[in-house]
Amino acid sequence: MDGSGIPETRSTCPYCGVGCGVLLRPDGVGGLSVRGDPDHPANQGRLCSKGTALGQTVGLEQRLLSPQVNGQATDWDTALDRVATTFSNTIRDHGPDSVAFYVSGQLLTEDYYVANKLMKGFIGSANIDTNSRLCMASSVAGHKRAFGTDTVPGSYEDIDEADLVVLTGSNLAWCHPVLYQRLLAAKKKRGTKIVVIDPRRTASCDGADLHLALTPGTDVALFNGLLTQIAARGALDGSFAKTLDGLDQTLCVAASDDPLRTGLSQSDINTFYDLWINTPRVVTIYSQGVNQSTSGTDNVNSILNCHLATGRIGTTGCGPLSVTGQPNAMGGREVGGLANMLACHLDLENADHRSAVGDFWQAPSVATQQGLKAVDMFQAVGDGRIKALWIIHTNPAVSMPDAKAVRAAIASCPFTVVSDVTARTDTARLADVLLPATAWAEKDGTVTNSDRTISRQRKVLPAPGQARPDWDILADVGRRMGFEQAFDYQTEAEIFREYAALSRIAGKFGRDFDISALSGMSDVAYDAMAPARWPITETRKGGRFFADGRFFHADGKGRLVPMACKVAAPNDAAPFRLNTGRLRDQWHTMTRTSLSANLSAHLPEPFVDIHPSDAAALGIACADLVAISNAYGKAILRARISDTVQKGQLFAPIHWTGETAPSARIDDLVAPNTDPISGQPDSKGSYVEAQRYDAAWYGFAVSREPMALRSAYWSVARTAQGFRAELAGKHPVADWEAEGRDIFGVPNASVSSFVDQTRGTARVAFYDGDVLIAALFVAREPVAIMRDYLATLPDTEGADPLSGQSPASMPNPGPVVCSCFGTGVNTIVTAIETEGLVSVDQIGAALGAGTNCGSCRPELAQLLSRSRVQEAAE
Repeated sequence: MDGSGIPETRSTCPYCGVGCGVLLRPDGVGGLSVRGDPDHPANQGRLCSKGTALGQTVGLEQRLLSPQVNGQATDWDTALDRVATTFSNTIRDHGPDSVAFYVSGQLLTEDYYVANKLMKGFIGSANIDTNSRLCMASSVAGHKRAFGTDTVPGSYEDIDEADLVVLTGSNLAWCHPVLYQRLLAAKKKRGTKIVVIDPRRTASCDGADLHLALTPGTDVALFNGLLTQIAARGALDGSFAKTLDGLDQTLCVAASDDPLRTGLSQSDINTFYDLWINTPRVVTIYSQGVNQSTSGTDNVNSILNCHLATGRIGTTGCGPLSVTGQPNAMGGREVGGLANMLACHLDLENADHRSAVGDFWQAPSVATQQGLKAVDMFQAVGDGRIKALWIIHTNPAVSMPDAKAVRAAIASCPFTVVSDVTARTDTARLADVLLPATAWAEKDGTVTNSDRTISRQRKVLPAPGQARPDWDILADVGRRMGFEQAFDYQTEAEIFREYAALSRIAGKFGRDFDISALSGMSDVAYDAMAPARWPITETRKGGRFFADGRFFHADGKGRLVPMACKVAAPNDAAPFRLNTGRLRDQWHTMTRTSLSANLSAHLPEPFVDIHPSDAAALGIACADLVAISNAYGKAILRARISDTVQKGQLFAPIHWTGETAPSARIDDLVAPNTDPISGQPDSKGSYVEAQRYDAAWYGFAVSREPMALRSAYWSVARTAQGFRAELAGKHPVADWEAEGRDIFGVPNASVSSFVDQTRGTARVAFYDGDVLIAALFVAREPVAIMRDYLATLPDTEGADPLSGQSPASMPNPGPVVCSCFGTGVNTIVTAIETEGLVSVDQIGAALGAGTNCGSCRPELAQLLSRSRVQEAAE
């Protein structure tokens, strides 16, 4: 407790699957202070830039505060009667498979449980799927093929104890920064070797001993080659092999694959194989680069095959580790939130499992077959098979592949319900009914992280307006549909106890997931529940799986799965392979992170990375706009010319939406191709054309208030003083003063301007009295001004905004590198040069940069490296 007298509350960060513990203290006026929980096993006090900035994202200015029907505010009874009646009538007229739920890893386990129970047990359809399908479904399928269940064998502690950590398809430094800092700490302490396998050179390569920039889609060839060498060098674990099936056949198929298909040199391949085979303690961390593929499940199993064949699984410092992208993707898997699963890792298509779950729920009609997975679900919405759709805490209108078609499908659906914290998303704008839900700091429940640790999320802020918890909304609809007793829940603890009791049935079936020891937990004990890794039974708590050679297939054995590498042929009509992914300081579709000025400062505009040779061939210069397109859609992005991507490949982030940059919705270009086993879409393998976007004019704007942007290209980001925007248009503008008044909504503001029609330049500043409230800069080429200085406007006193330059007394900090402390690149470079800084730690001591979450340390190292190169050249 600090001097305010307000105690801190233990909770869990709502971003990625690391599951960091946070300590929250409300300030009494709607705000929140946040720090890492030093006692939480996942992060031990560390937080990344996103977690550190959580307190900047709890404002109410964009919140949905009351139910809406057809765009009009209404009360809960009217809205929920409409939902329950429409779903009931649709089921009556067209059958249970005519309705669907599309849910999210943002839901707490208790929310997920109620949604799954309602759909699979009482509506009688398995048409409930989750945005986690886009993230880790291939890992689920790979686990089940190898182990018999979706089991994560090890834990984060294995990172601390490994002698070699392989990061494959994972930019851990940016997507799971706390785990990356944990890995670097292990490297510093015990000399852990790090290998990064990624077509792109990412921030994770900064700490790596070896970077394997393989040809996209050749993961299986690389790991098949490793398995072949494991056998050839006598590194198979003969004793452990007795607990496995499929070894001989898998070795035979693997031997026919050629690791040189990866495009790697024989020397690098040999170095990797030597490291892996000669290092007994190996952890392989994998994520979206492995999962998001039409061969995603095979990619996963090729990794698992190597760990199984050597027995390097379930023991200290050994094993595969799938790191998930959402705070409760694991919890959703556990409750059966995927269309092909029952609760508690039971099998939907197993009659005994269905019967047991149906009896436990006293359900009238448990679904008997798999439901529609995400891509198939929205295609069914589009062709009319799904007639009533409920979307909860996710934004498929921009996050699904072929997103333009998904938007059209949702718009054409006869009845769409959206539960969310805001009405300002591409998806919410298509809803017939909007339901206001509580946000992460306003609700209670549990989440499960990537290493099976269950943590409590606790309410520290009051629910605003009429917002309600998701479980409460779902249960209320269940009661209105006629299932009063089954959904008569009063508290989250009551739901959790029921869920824990159901897991006892899974345990009796020999499943891995069992938390039955928590089924008798009191409300007080639930409220005080400490983080715990499952299983949690009377005889076992936590621990690793499979070191004892006992698996969950019917015969108790593990499975090696034979597969050959399959690489899609290039598309001659669309020559560039598009890789998509996340940024360090943003998350998903920025519904939360875009509210933070700190997080928006790092990379505030959508971009595409293109190799210098490709850029030169297309006549694209740095800061040009690039139009990329294919048969599915098109996007306009700022060019970043970089050799971090290979020739013929592009990289673009996934985060921008119709709210923040409508021409940069990158999933419009992602083909709806899926892995045939997992149903996970290939978000990294679409082909596109690229060309320079020739605009008639380019602009940059700053404003204290939101802007009305409508040009062919625009993107907007929050600043500490208001907003900044990039603009470009195809058609000349005759009157920039009038255009600025429309953009900024300031019809009566006084104006200072400089306009040169001949050169096509304009600089216009708008004032309320003597106070600058907005400014607009326009040119025929990308505007050359000090953007990051101008982003500190409009409130900077004594500034001359029309110059576009910072005064001598206010050095331009440059683009932000360290979001935690707002430290810009120019500030860092100046300190390196003037103070003789030679290490990242010295930069931290001088400026603070890199000393909080550590996410920017790779970029600091790059600045040091550039400085040394420049010194050598001089």
